[in-house]
Amino acid sequence: MAKTNALGYRGYIASRPVAGNRTAQHIQNLVVRDYASRNGFAFKLSATELTPDNCFIVLDDVLDQLDEIDGIICYSLFMLPEDAGRRRAVFRRVLNAGKSLHAAAENLKVETEEDLAKVEDIWRVQELLPACPQADELRAWNS
Repeated sequence: MAKTNALGYRGYIASRPVAGNRTAQHIQNLVVRDYASRNGFAFKLSATELTPDNCFIVLDDVLDQLDEIDGIICYSLFMLPEDAGRRRAVFRRVLNAGKSLHAAAENLKVETEEDLAKVEDIWRVQELLPACPQADELRAWNS
Protein backbone atom coordinates (compact mmCIF):
# COMPACT_ATOMS: atom_id res chain seq x y z
CA MET A 1 0.00 0.00 0.00
CA ALA A 2 1.47 3.33 -0.98
CA LYS A 3 1.32 6.11 1.55
CA THR A 4 -0.47 9.04 0.01
CA ASN A 5 0.42 11.56 2.72
CA ALA A 6 -1.99 13.98 1.06
CA LEU A 7 -4.30 14.29 4.03
CA GLY A 8 -2.03 13.61 6.99
CA TYR A 9 -2.00 11.13 9.83
CA ARG A 10 -4.08 11.72 12.95
CA GLY A 11 -2.30 11.14 16.25
CA TYR A 12 -4.09 9.15 18.96
CA ILE A 13 -2.89 9.45 22.56
CA ALA A 14 -4.21 8.43 25.98
CA SER A 15 -5.19 10.21 29.17
CA ARG A 16 -5.07 6.92 31.11
CA PRO A 17 -2.31 4.36 31.76
CA VAL A 18 -1.22 2.28 28.76
CA ALA A 19 -0.14 -1.29 29.59
CA GLY A 20 0.03 -0.27 33.25
CA ASN A 21 2.29 2.73 32.62
CA ARG A 22 1.30 6.37 32.84
CA THR A 23 3.01 8.64 30.30
CA ALA A 24 2.34 12.37 30.17
CA GLN A 25 0.30 13.42 27.16
CA HIS A 26 2.93 15.85 25.93
CA ILE A 27 5.50 13.01 25.92
CA GLN A 28 3.08 10.75 24.02
CA ASN A 29 2.61 13.55 21.50
CA LEU A 30 6.39 13.94 21.10
CA VAL A 31 6.70 10.20 20.39
CA VAL A 32 3.86 10.31 17.83
CA ARG A 33 5.21 13.44 16.11
CA ASP A 34 8.74 11.98 15.99
CA TYR A 35 7.36 8.77 14.43
CA ALA A 36 5.51 10.83 11.81
CA SER A 37 8.64 12.86 11.05
CA ARG A 38 10.89 9.79 10.75
CA ASN A 39 8.43 8.21 8.30
CA GLY A 40 7.81 11.35 6.24
CA PHE A 41 4.17 11.60 7.27
CA ALA A 42 2.27 14.87 7.50
CA PHE A 43 1.05 15.02 11.10
CA LYS A 44 -2.36 16.19 12.23
CA LEU A 45 -3.13 17.13 15.80
CA SER A 46 -3.55 14.19 18.18
CA ALA A 47 -6.91 13.13 19.53
CA THR A 48 -6.81 12.25 23.24
CA GLU A 49 -8.83 9.30 24.48
CA LEU A 50 -11.02 9.79 27.53
CA THR A 51 -9.91 8.49 30.93
CA PRO A 52 -12.36 5.65 31.78
CA ASP A 53 -11.08 2.12 31.18
CA ASN A 54 -12.42 0.48 28.03
CA CYS A 55 -13.69 3.81 26.72
CA PHE A 56 -13.00 4.27 23.00
CA ILE A 57 -15.29 7.16 22.12
CA VAL A 58 -12.42 9.24 20.73
CA LEU A 59 -10.98 6.29 18.78
CA ASP A 60 -14.40 5.68 17.24
CA ASP A 61 -14.52 9.36 16.27
CA VAL A 62 -11.07 9.12 14.64
CA LEU A 63 -12.18 6.00 12.76
CA ASP A 64 -15.20 7.98 11.50
CA GLN A 65 -12.68 10.45 9.99
CA LEU A 66 -10.80 7.86 7.90
CA ASP A 67 -12.01 9.44 4.65
CA GLU A 68 -10.34 12.69 5.72
CA ILE A 69 -6.93 11.31 6.82
CA ASP A 70 -4.24 8.97 5.52
CA GLY A 71 -4.16 6.91 8.70
CA ILE A 72 -3.74 6.86 12.46
CA ILE A 73 -0.58 6.99 14.56
CA CYS A 74 -1.29 5.64 18.05
CA TYR A 75 1.15 6.33 20.84
CA SER A 76 1.14 2.58 21.62
CA LEU A 77 -0.36 -0.61 20.28
CA PHE A 78 -1.55 -1.36 23.80
CA MET A 79 -3.93 1.57 23.97
CA LEU A 80 -6.24 -0.24 21.55
CA PRO A 81 -9.11 -2.36 22.92
CA GLU A 82 -8.02 -5.38 24.97
CA ASP A 83 -10.99 -7.33 23.64
CA ALA A 84 -9.61 -9.19 20.62
CA GLY A 85 -12.83 -8.94 18.61
CA ARG A 86 -13.16 -5.22 19.17
CA ARG A 87 -9.47 -4.67 18.40
CA ARG A 88 -9.69 -6.66 15.16
CA ALA A 89 -12.76 -4.63 14.19
CA VAL A 90 -10.63 -1.48 14.53
CA PHE A 91 -7.89 -2.96 12.33
CA ARG A 92 -10.43 -4.26 9.82
CA ARG A 93 -12.08 -0.85 9.56
CA VAL A 94 -8.72 0.82 8.89
CA LEU A 95 -7.65 -1.78 6.31
CA ASN A 96 -11.04 -1.78 4.57
CA ALA A 97 -10.72 1.99 4.16
CA GLY A 98 -7.33 1.49 2.47
CA LYS A 99 -5.57 3.29 5.33
CA SER A 100 -2.90 2.33 7.86
CA LEU A 101 -2.61 2.28 11.62
CA HIS A 102 0.76 2.81 13.30
CA ALA A 103 1.98 2.23 16.87
CA ALA A 104 4.75 4.76 17.49
CA ALA A 105 6.20 3.39 20.74
CA GLU A 106 6.58 -0.08 19.24
CA ASN A 107 7.55 1.19 15.76
CA LEU A 108 4.86 -0.99 14.17
CA LYS A 109 2.42 -0.50 11.33
CA VAL A 110 -0.68 -2.32 10.13
CA GLU A 111 -1.11 -1.87 6.38
CA THR A 112 -1.66 -5.49 5.33
CA GLU A 113 -3.14 -8.74 6.58
CA GLU A 114 0.41 -9.94 7.32
CA ASP A 115 1.01 -6.87 9.49
CA LEU A 116 -2.25 -7.55 11.29
CA ALA A 117 -1.25 -11.15 12.05
CA LYS A 118 2.12 -9.99 13.41
CA VAL A 119 0.53 -7.39 15.66
CA GLU A 120 -2.00 -9.90 17.00
CA ASP A 121 0.87 -12.29 17.82
CA ILE A 122 2.57 -9.51 19.79
CA TRP A 123 -0.69 -8.81 21.59
CA ARG A 124 -1.06 -12.50 22.58
CA VAL A 125 2.49 -12.56 24.00
CA GLN A 126 1.67 -9.43 26.05
CA GLU A 127 -1.43 -11.15 27.42
CA LEU A 128 0.60 -14.24 28.46
CA LEU A 129 3.40 -12.37 30.23
CA PRO A 130 1.59 -12.01 33.59
CA ALA A 131 1.25 -15.83 33.78
CA CYS A 132 4.99 -16.38 33.28
CA PRO A 133 7.17 -17.23 36.30
CA GLN A 134 8.99 -14.27 37.84
CA ALA A 135 12.78 -14.16 38.29
CA ASP A 136 12.64 -15.21 41.97
CA GLU A 137 10.40 -18.15 41.10
CA LEU A 138 12.83 -19.26 38.38
CA ARG A 139 15.81 -18.97 40.74
CA ALA A 140 14.01 -21.07 43.36
CA TRP A 141 13.09 -23.66 40.75
CA ASN A 142 16.70 -23.88 39.53
CA SER A 143 18.11 -24.26 43.09
